Amino acid sequence: MTREFDLKSLPFDTKEMLEGLRPWIETESPSYDPAAVNRMMDLAVREFAAAGASVERIPGSQGLGDTVRVHWPHAASGTPGILVLCHLDTVHPVGTLDALPWRIEGDRCYGPGLLDMKGGSFLAFHAMRILQRERIPTSLPVTFYLTSDEEIGSPSTRDLIERESARHKYVLVPEPARRDGGVVTGRYAIARYRITATGRPSHAGLRPGEGRSAIREIAHQIIAIDALTTDDSTFSVGVVRGGQWVNCVTMTASIEILNMSKTEALLEESLRKLSALKPSHPDVRLDLEKGVQRPVWSTSERDQRLYEQASAMAGELGFSIPSQYSAGGSDGNFTGALGITTLDGLGPRGEGPHTLNEHIIISSLAERGRLLAGLLARVH
Repeated sequence: MTREFDLKSLPFDTKEMLEGLRPWIETESPSYDPAAVNRMMDLAVREFAAAGASVERIPGSQGLGDTVRVHWPHAASGTPGILVLCHLDTVHPVGTLDALPWRIEGDRCYGPGLLDMKGGSFLAFHAMRILQRERIPTSLPVTFYLTSDEEIGSPSTRDLIERESARHKYVLVPEPARRDGGVVTGRYAIARYRITATGRPSHAGLRPGEGRSAIREIAHQIIAIDALTTDDSTFSVGVVRGGQWVNCVTMTASIEILNMSKTEALLEESLRKLSALKPSHPDVRLDLEKGVQRPVWSTSERDQRLYEQASAMAGELGFSIPSQYSAGGSDGNFTGALGITTLDGLGPRGEGPHTLNEHIIISSLAERGRLLAGLLARVH
């Protein structure tokens, strides 16, 4: 039975939240560094356990970090409830704190991974902790899932996420709020690809004309791929690899491409476009490999009803949360595509995700925390 309470009265103290959040940011956890990610998992495990939750740790696979499943005590434990999807990995390599240290400037707080999405993950945890302190029961059992590889497409955790989410009625994702403070009720499909060019080596000083440079070919392809971008389907080359010796005409080089498409049909068309790319020289070969993908999540009627509940709670708190069908992927793509009622973008407001300007708006912590607490307590 849900206990009536005033969302505005929930004691979200900004100073306490910032003090609790700082160690999460200063424990750097890039996806490709499993030891670093697992140090972050160690910290989270201690804090969730100290708050009264039961914690299960799932060893990582594919050379990546662990996953943590957290259950909060509930009279109906084991029945379908609310799953909160959080990732604790970031895009920032260890050492980024030197260039982007934790700091507070006015209403902004800076740090690597603070916006995407340790701020939201911590905020969801703190919202649940506040409910526990205030002895406010949740209508449904609540489970948190803390993953280690979202920033690289969730290659090792997608199956875990899909199996876990199938046991629940609702999924909440505290990814960053939209720029207007809104939330996400659907997301584009996302696909990753690698193109490898294979040319012909030669001595770059003595006989450069005898070689066929894979790097030169890749340069041509980057320009061609960039030209494929439209408003509804974008292409971005984010990784370039090639060459080992400056005095060799390079035989192999590769690029990694991110494609975001509004529909599955556009995603398929994007693959056809990449497959149709031709080398600029007949002596060079191009090979295309498909990587991990996130499916389109189209807003369902159930997603819309959950959004309307959240919107009403935000109104009760004095702010609005416009809904958005969004580019940029999350693990909500998986649950939304499976038809599980999902609401995303519930984290704090801020700017500069994945950059050295990454920050949150401090004044959004309490308002978004109260919104999360309301959802966790009232949704049934």
